[in-house]
Amino acid sequence: MKKNYRLIGTLMMAALLAGNLSGCGAARNYQTETAAEYPEQDNSYYSTETCEEPMMAAPSASTTSLFDSIGASKAAETEGCYVYDDSDYCIVVPEYNTESYDKPDENGFFLSQGQPLSTFAADVDTASYANVRRMIENGYSKNNIPSDAVRPEEFLNYFSYDLNSPRRGEKFAVTTEVSKCPWNQDHELMFVGVKAEDKLDGQLPKSNLVFLIDVSGSMDDEDKLGLLKKGFIELVDNLEGEGTVSIVTYASNEKVVLDGADMSDKRKIKEAIRSLEAYGATAGERGMEMAYEIAKENFIDGGNNRIIMATDGDLNVGISDPDELEEFITKKKDQGIYLSVLGFGEGNYKDDKMERLADCGNGNYSYIDSLIEARKVLVEEMTSTLVTVAKDVKFQVEFNPATVNSYRLIGYENREMDAVDFNNDKKDGGELGSGHSVVALYEIVPAGSESAIDLKYQPEKNSDGSDDYATIKIRYKEPEEDRSELLTYVVGADAYREKVSENLKFASLVSEFAMLLGDSDYAGTMTYRDIINSYRELDNTDDYKDEFISLVRMVEKRS
Repeated sequence: MKKNYRLIGTLMMAALLAGNLSGCGAARNYQTETAAEYPEQDNSYYSTETCEEPMMAAPSASTTSLFDSIGASKAAETEGCYVYDDSDYCIVVPEYNTESYDKPDENGFFLSQGQPLSTFAADVDTASYANVRRMIENGYSKNNIPSDAVRPEEFLNYFSYDLNSPRRGEKFAVTTEVSKCPWNQDHELMFVGVKAEDKLDGQLPKSNLVFLIDVSGSMDDEDKLGLLKKGFIELVDNLEGEGTVSIVTYASNEKVVLDGADMSDKRKIKEAIRSLEAYGATAGERGMEMAYEIAKENFIDGGNNRIIMATDGDLNVGISDPDELEEFITKKKDQGIYLSVLGFGEGNYKDDKMERLADCGNGNYSYIDSLIEARKVLVEEMTSTLVTVAKDVKFQVEFNPATVNSYRLIGYENREMDAVDFNNDKKDGGELGSGHSVVALYEIVPAGSESAIDLKYQPEKNSDGSDDYATIKIRYKEPEEDRSELLTYVVGADAYREKVSENLKFASLVSEFAMLLGDSDYAGTMTYRDIINSYRELDNTDDYKDEFISLVRMVEKRS
């Protein structure tokens, strides 16, 4: 994989233009050349070539000061920047980076006595984990990873867990457990896992799929349009059953590449995908409108009607404001057409826009950084990511003050809801696919322990004598219904385990990694080394979990 150079580009560019840093040997500075030829445009995304041999001249005082100001280390290669020793130096100007992320403030503790209800919408997106994995594998240290890019719930829900399966006729099954919190031994962790019914047995129902593909100039990279085409071809090769596939592209203008092709005509569909080329600006508004028009024309009553949007999110013509995007997509989802979003690429990646698109479009949001990830999302998890069995899914957990002094939901900051909205069917929730699961973790302070919140006037605790930890309520709608149904589950005292299960142990490691990367105020005493050592105690691992611990090792090594 190519390296990412994330340093203070403006300082280095200033030095280059001032002549303080010259090229080494035959290396060329494309940034300076293009700036001279095209002074009216932004040329900061051009990089110098890596020097094959160091420059044999002592750096000037101003150059030395420049390196010191950005924290570069002598006689070392730091964050992709080739730095200097006493007589030699060689640098690479950082690549232009306009990636954007947005995340609300981290959840804190709430007293069960005064605020017993925790309410949030289901979220089974996994984009945050895959995107951060891309950063780590490309050489980022912890300090280079934007904290807003780290959403703990998406780290948690990337992995599979050993959860109870719904019985025949049941929509969901719930798995709960309580045990000691590894990063604060005075606290406990409550694990909540919800698994949806899998009535499709891995087979797609009759489907109307519309691929909405960004072919603008910003997609002209192998890890963008190149990878996208390979991933969609894998999807087409594995599509079975009846239905249609359409392809709409957008760049400076929109285009219907394929309209209602029979799903069995795989050669025709794959030829259309292979023909795609990147060009022009990114006019996403009209592309989205056309995709919904095509989906409506090919609508299948009682079938799976879905738009799969693939983009780097860099919508620079038409709709670009997140609020406008949300309003546009929210109106369209009521037609029974869902929207899934696949993110690609780096450098100009717009995570904040794509997450909101998927959330308000009744769909999932995934990031594709490799063909392996494309297969995971589009092939292995096809029915869970492309077929919705329950929409507007909301969770409400009521904590018992007699057992729980206070609690904190780990993650889900952008999915939290007001308690009164739980019973309001006009308020949107999340969506669960066939066989999909959603996992949440609560850090709790047991009753009788030192409170996580200092109070001078503590009210008397009212209790009905129950030793339950909490009651979990789930509201959901059938895909074609507008009225919700309610399910209730109790987390009793028997949920506590002295010996923590594999589920909770691994979930706690993932959460702690996310908290460390995201600069959490509640990360406690655990370190990367503690995560690595605890992982060795697990018996049931797989390739995805082994990959996780390799990421932890990479970050620890760079810390």
